[in-house]
Amino acid sequence: MPGSGYVIIILNLMELPLDQVLPGDCLEILAQLPEASVDLVFADPPYNLQLSQELYRPNRSKVGAVEDAWDKFQSFSEYDDFTRGWLRAAKRVLKDTGTLWVIGTYHNIYRLGAILQDLGFWILNDVVWIKNNPMPNFRGVRFTNAHETLLWAQKIKGAKYTFNHRSMKALNDDLQMRSDWHLPLCTGQERIKVNGQKVHSTQKPEALLYRILLASTNPGDVVLDPFFGSGTTGAVAKKLGRHFIGIERDPVYIKVAEERIAAVQGAPEAALTLIEPRRRPRVPFGALLEAGLLQPGQVLTFARDSSVRAVVLANGHLRCNGTSGSIHAIAKQLSHNAPANGWDLWLYEENGYAEPINTLRQKLQTQTEKQK
Repeated sequence: MPGSGYVIIILNLMELPLDQVLPGDCLEILAQLPEASVDLVFADPPYNLQLSQELYRPNRSKVGAVEDAWDKFQSFSEYDDFTRGWLRAAKRVLKDTGTLWVIGTYHNIYRLGAILQDLGFWILNDVVWIKNNPMPNFRGVRFTNAHETLLWAQKIKGAKYTFNHRSMKALNDDLQMRSDWHLPLCTGQERIKVNGQKVHSTQKPEALLYRILLASTNPGDVVLDPFFGSGTTGAVAKKLGRHFIGIERDPVYIKVAEERIAAVQGAPEAALTLIEPRRRPRVPFGALLEAGLLQPGQVLTFARDSSVRAVVLANGHLRCNGTSGSIHAIAKQLSHNAPANGWDLWLYEENGYAEPINTLRQKLQTQTEKQK
């Protein structure tokens, strides 16, 4: 790919150019960013999908295919060299705990995946974006291309990384989210146009970036997009309280992206503070005794049968009907070996009301978080 002619000099490598669109070639600019400085890379690179001939609808109107210069490569070898270069540069700026998302079609995604693995990335998921409203195959010579593929990979295999599993589940009506995402193309008012013409031929829907950023970043994290285009990543990052760094060589795209992002209203902090339950400090039942929230000898009642009582022992076990065991084991026994969560099924009395002991656990977890 030819050079852009832009050169960005980042004088202080300790300061990231947050919430900015940097004009220029991504390889030149990535080389100037500090090593291990960003939390997430989202990349929507050229797909190398140039049509060999013009495409027309049945009514003879021309299909607006991707005809941009930035998507033209002379060979697979040239495309592979380009891909290897930007992926290597992106890996350098990722934190060791960071992850990368890259999107593509059958034209390029398999080459991307192989190069990712060659460079030492560890693929966590491939996600299929199934388009609710795909463009038909007008020539009728093969199946309609109704999906794109995203690869989600971590920089270092086995390293800790961000995955907000509970938030994804909540976003999906409290059902575990799968790797097939049914989302519409970017159309209607969301599609940015100037004088009736699409500004960017492959503008991605905000719904796609919303899901990615909510899943794999936290408020205040830094998201880098080396192919910023019309600024979808930046717009969603601002909305969700994340920082972004965009790299883009086309001045028209830069202007559109900056205006678009400036118009975004970020969500209030209170709406973005989403504590993943599994991240909360682990509190064993015995810790309630150590903290004085329960006392040895205190009596708990069983939620499924208020006539059943258990005595709290000094070691954090319960004694009920002559049997001793953990809050979960005794609850399971009383439930005829059906699954039983003792935190919800054992009740203590406070001010004349029966409350689940999970209330005390949450209280202790909150105290522990404040002390950190």
